[in-house]
Amino acid sequence: MTLPNSRSIPDLLSDAVNQLAKLVGNEFALARAEVSEKAKQVGRAAALIGAGTVIMIPALVVALLAVAAALRSGGFSDTVSYLLTGGGAILVSAMLIWVGLNRLSGDALKPAITLDQIQRDKSAAKEMVR
Repeated sequence: MTLPNSRSIPDLLSDAVNQLAKLVGNEFALARAEVSEKAKQVGRAAALIGAGTVIMIPALVVALLAVAAALRSGGFSDTVSYLLTGGGAILVSAMLIWVGLNRLSGDALKPAITLDQIQRDKSAAKEMVR
């Protein structure tokens, strides 16, 4: 009489291979989904950078001329007025670019969920082998 939990070694190996194949397939599906989400994140960040740049250029020209004119009428020389206005524009542009670049950082794009799941699977596989 055989016990219900006693299975042959080929059956156990077959089950292990089937489970490993299913696990690998699931990991690839998770990785695809996460990479797709990260690609969308890159697209959104690039759109923000592009939109900020395109909208800012003509608006800055008009606004900077107005600021420089106000500074000139306030008693500053032409040179100082333009330098102060240009410096402010550089500061605002740098902030927009910085925000966009931070959204493209390696940590923001790393497939963290997939990497965590692979680590858990690796640990589980080690436990099963023991």
